[in-house]
Amino acid sequence: MDELDLALVNALQLRPRASWVDLARPLGSTATTLARRWDRLSSAGLAWVTASFGREFSRSRCIAYVMIRSDPRERSHVVEKLAGCPEAATIEVATGGHDINCDVLTRDLRELDRFLSGKVYGVRGITSVSVLLTTSLYLEGSRWRLRSLDQGQLNVLAKSTMSLPRGQHAIDLDGLDRSLLEHLAQDGRLGWAELSGLTGTSTATARRRLGRLMSSGIVAFRCEIAHPLAGWPIQASLLAQAPAADLDRICQNLAAWPECRFVAAVTGAANIYSTFWVRDLGELQRLEARTSNSFPSLTVLDRMVALSTPKRMGHLSDNEGRRVGTVPISPW
Repeated sequence: MDELDLALVNALQLRPRASWVDLARPLGSTATTLARRWDRLSSAGLAWVTASFGREFSRSRCIAYVMIRSDPRERSHVVEKLAGCPEAATIEVATGGHDINCDVLTRDLRELDRFLSGKVYGVRGITSVSVLLTTSLYLEGSRWRLRSLDQGQLNVLAKSTMSLPRGQHAIDLDGLDRSLLEHLAQDGRLGWAELSGLTGTSTATARRRLGRLMSSGIVAFRCEIAHPLAGWPIQASLLAQAPAADLDRICQNLAAWPECRFVAAVTGAANIYSTFWVRDLGELQRLEARTSNSFPSLTVLDRMVALSTPKRMGHLSDNEGRRVGTVPISPW
């Protein structure tokens, strides 16, 4: 991936569904060149845009982290079984206290219990399971930035970004809404004509429905990247414990660190779960030292380094992080 590739991905992190014409000027390129670049990146599984959960989901639905220990001889079987589950958004094979970590999205706690009982506890090779529940989500992957654009480019993109009005109330999803979300989870850059054909509605209706879903906070878009091939080969997570009085302040500060990709307050012995993308293991050590210096009341309980990420937000990946397939999440 060269500099223009990285700049294009960064621009799509900011404006995932922007037209190539709108992105051409700030990137110093042409719409044709950008379209060709994106086609190459997405076809090779190096980058992709997908529909994901929005702010309303994080407030009203259930986000859980299922930490699994497995028989080493059965680990591949366990991963394969979990990867086929639409509730399992992201799966990591990792070092640390658990060898498989799974991010699970469900409508409520009862549905989470059905998922665990029906699709996890009976899987051959699983030896133990622990579950953390999100109490507050401070940062998730859609807000992580590649930082390949200069300030001038960022300013141009920011000026041309249209902000949607926030919906006042939660909305009930019908069949058309769910169909739109299913197709956009597979390819978040589908055009209006394509969405119209796939869902059997008019382009005006598709545009109006998607605007409603975005403004209500049900859905957001994110541009993902095969991070090992883009200069961030190490994904590491910390499980930590902090006094309740310090929890909000620490999580907000961590969420502002450029290396940080994810921060949540969770239930359990550990009440902070955070993930970082770094360039080497030495940087991870320095990062932990920085957390200790910045937050004296914080105690790290477990350190997890991802060996591979077979699934990220519904998209299956190879060992290099390239997308090779899709099992769309369906928490809607």
